[in-house]
Amino acid sequence: MNLVGISINHKTSALELREALHLNRNEIVELIPLLKESFFSEGVVISTCNRTEIFGFPHNYSLDISPIIDSLLRSKLIDSIKPENFSKFYSCGAVKHLFSVASGIDSMIVGDSQILGQVKEAFEISEDLGFTGTVLRRIFDSTMRVGKRSIKETNIGDGAVTVSYAAVQVVEKIFANIEKKSALVIGAGETGELAAVHLHDKGIGKIAISNRTTERAEKLAVKVHGEIVPFQSLQERLNNFDIIISATSAESLIISFDDIKESMKKRKDAPVVLMDIAVPRDIDPEVGKLENVFYHDMDSLKIIVDQNLQKRRDQIPLVKKIIMEEMVGFFAWYNALDVVPTIKLLRSFFEGIRHDELDKIKNKVSAEDFNKIEEMTRRMIGRLLHNPTVKLREFAESGANINDVTTNTLILKELFNLGEAPQNGNTFNGNEISSEDKIEKE
Repeated sequence: MNLVGISINHKTSALELREALHLNRNEIVELIPLLKESFFSEGVVISTCNRTEIFGFPHNYSLDISPIIDSLLRSKLIDSIKPENFSKFYSCGAVKHLFSVASGIDSMIVGDSQILGQVKEAFEISEDLGFTGTVLRRIFDSTMRVGKRSIKETNIGDGAVTVSYAAVQVVEKIFANIEKKSALVIGAGETGELAAVHLHDKGIGKIAISNRTTERAEKLAVKVHGEIVPFQSLQERLNNFDIIISATSAESLIISFDDIKESMKKRKDAPVVLMDIAVPRDIDPEVGKLENVFYHDMDSLKIIVDQNLQKRRDQIPLVKKIIMEEMVGFFAWYNALDVVPTIKLLRSFFEGIRHDELDKIKNKVSAEDFNKIEEMTRRMIGRLLHNPTVKLREFAESGANINDVTTNTLILKELFNLGEAPQNGNTFNGNEISSEDKIEKE
């Protein structure tokens, strides 16, 4: 297989280089015709925040992919990236890498839940632009299956691996009925937005956003169907919420011990969860000493994140087993692409000899005897070819090395001087083997 690929990702390059080579959907759509014209008969371009990768089958079977890298760099007007910033993949290694990416074990965050959808979208773009063929479709069928099996059959995606999500998961453990609770998210930056979105996705009963910049607060509030709490009146409104997640970039505390103490009086000591996911901290850690106040900061949440990441890493061997199973399945199919025509040629060769010999005696025996001889020779050829046919196909479908399969088919062709399969013959399928099985048993 001459599948080749290049990748620049979080393992090979710093963030600024990955950002420089990131391709949005429109750029991918513009790049594919160039790749199709100059390099590949079929291929795919994957570009996310942590990787940009190009895979394809070269027109001229060349394994030199440096021209592809040069073309990519020219399209982005970049000349500062070094060759070592790219990983290169060939044949089985390229397929294995695609499977690893889709499963999430090659992601910066192990078990990344978004990557499978991103890989699927990349393939759909290629499909829409006529940049896919039978083999690539089969590869991506297997790629999708790897991703789905990894999610379903392992715990590679379980547990919070971001502080924002960890905070929400801790909230769920404290409050079993989160849909009846109200939450306040302070800070509308990336971390605060993630926390708000997670709360919304978990079905929080009521959510409010507070931020120094009202415009950003309003934008996030619309996204999570929440309301606005003016930052200036924050302290007076704290008692209205069962959950408070703070993630601002303030340089000092914005919620004091006395603020929470006063809030608890107004709440008549009803439990409250305080999640301080800001650096430096937004909430006075002394509030954890107050009764019915459940306080967590970055340190305690980071412990949860690290534990979950380790649990995900422990699932990698199980995912690799799935990848290997799917690789065996794929290459069994791929090897058979080379075997099937050879089987057809072999059968056609023997059938040709049989018909030549039958023609020689056709007018020398009665019609009844000819029919008996015709049936006998058909059965004889079937029995002679049964074992070679079955064994060759089994060898291919076992996932054997493609070079070994090719060698075996070449030996057969050389032994019997097999040419190309006749164009007017029926294509080989599994029914031919099953029919010969029947003959063998008779």
